[in-house]
Amino acid sequence: MITQVVEASRALAQAGHGDLVWGHVAVRDPDGRGVWIKAPGWGLDEVTAERVQLVSWDAEVLAGEGKPHVEVHIHLEVLRADPALTCSAHTHAQAAVAFAALGTPLLPISHDGALFGGADVPRFTATGALIRTPELGAALATALGAAPAALLARHGLVAAGRGPAAAVMHAVLLERACRAQLTAMAAGTIHDFSDADEARAKQAECWPESQLAAGYHYLLRKAEIS
Repeated sequence: MITQVVEASRALAQAGHGDLVWGHVAVRDPDGRGVWIKAPGWGLDEVTAERVQLVSWDAEVLAGEGKPHVEVHIHLEVLRADPALTCSAHTHAQAAVAFAALGTPLLPISHDGALFGGADVPRFTATGALIRTPELGAALATALGAAPAALLARHGLVAAGRGPAAAVMHAVLLERACRAQLTAMAAGTIHDFSDADEARAKQAECWPESQLAAGYHYLLRKAEIS
């Protein structure tokens, strides 16, 4: 699990999701003790095995150094809400932050946007501040629902999946979809995007588990850790 946190963190950094020392990835502990997550104070690109903690479902550090991250409740509650999920990611990707401020539906104008099958990306709007409590974490998990990722208004994004490859790539694809639409909107009115049927077909064709894994391992190769 420690290796998975290190790899997922480095992959997100390689994809441009780093924000100084903020942002984090968590992996469910297979023995049910909680989640493995990077210790506070380190950038995604700085994560090593020695900088990973095991944090209990009650937000207590069971292994590793230091206090738990103040936003560990994002991961504890997202993964608690759906036992099928094994990894979650939270970043402050700038395109996601910018897009969340617009209140504009995310359109499937690209393969990346088709990740949501033609539906708008879910949004968490209860607060733009830090997710410091189990209650806020649970509300975020509810907003995410069964979607691959969600935008946090005035904050960033959260993504989850059945493994680090899925969680990381869901975050990467959401940010890319936001960036593509921001670029198109800056040039004018968007006239062309997939209809619901094509978007659902592209979701299945472009983003099966195998393609998420392919993108993830590319990021690991670029980060020179795989």
